[in-house]
Amino acid sequence: MLFSVLKLLSPHEFRSGEEISLALDVSRASVHNMIERARRSGVDIQAVRGKGYRLAEPYSWLDLELLSARLATQGYGLHLHDEVDSTNSRLLGLAQQGLVHKSVLATEWQSNGRGRRGRNWWAPLGSGLTFSLLWRFQRPLTALSGLSLAVGVALARGLRAMGVATASLKWPNDVLVDGRKLAGILIETQGDMLSAASAVIGVGVNVRTLSDAEEARDFLPVSIEDVLGRMPDRNEVLLSLLHEMNTVLTTFDRQGFAPFVDEWQRLHAWQGEPVRVVGADGETIAEGRVLGVDDAGVLLLETAEGIRLIHSGEVSLRPGGFA
Repeated sequence: MLFSVLKLLSPHEFRSGEEISLALDVSRASVHNMIERARRSGVDIQAVRGKGYRLAEPYSWLDLELLSARLATQGYGLHLHDEVDSTNSRLLGLAQQGLVHKSVLATEWQSNGRGRRGRNWWAPLGSGLTFSLLWRFQRPLTALSGLSLAVGVALARGLRAMGVATASLKWPNDVLVDGRKLAGILIETQGDMLSAASAVIGVGVNVRTLSDAEEARDFLPVSIEDVLGRMPDRNEVLLSLLHEMNTVLTTFDRQGFAPFVDEWQRLHAWQGEPVRVVGADGETIAEGRVLGVDDAGVLLLETAEGIRLIHSGEVSLRPGGFA
């Protein structure tokens, strides 16, 4: 009901509560309640007595018919929801019930999105793009090393194709612009060490200007709108990213991460820079200069003791170097 109301609103003209209630066959009180809920979720709606409601600025809502038709040409199947708790959680459940390869679950509003290391991914309604992709690989879990880095390459390609020319990558699963966080990746896998594995690949992108985002506690957020100077069509963002993900994941399924190593290192925001790596407990694992990654996506760090291989951890830039 919330999005039925929102999709009747325009930034160009007012629409009365009575007109909306008649169009949707609901009470005026229901319309008012939905308007207030949208406002609490971050949508800027103007209300003028005697005129009705209008959006304070344009919003781009996802178009099921458009997306389904264009994604089908690449073999994707789209499941579009107005609201879910988490696209990854919902798609993981459907995958266990036998959902087919290349199923995409996208939502207008994610109420309990999950980021890496248990963090929340939150963005005001209409400001972000959150979706998850189910990819059923022909390779086992042991051969999925570097998957998040390959997905990062796909996202950077898609964003650069849209004009975000400075999109760069941070190991192992963030997309940055000038050191600020534009997008994040969360991958959850299923399968065993010998049989073909599947992965649910969750992506969250800041599309329009944000005033706050919980996931960006360690990084200031940045949006596509900030970079381009205009509000992009969220449908086109989704299509661009999934187009590149299809190309990259098809190659990854055949050859692993090795074909993407050089490209990833060219896109790496901190290549050659001094960094600190900390573990889940907050303790420092290593300090050194980033040399790049190997064919499995393992971070190579030049330390005082020699080259250190980093398989996991949180990396932070140390612009002053080390004593």
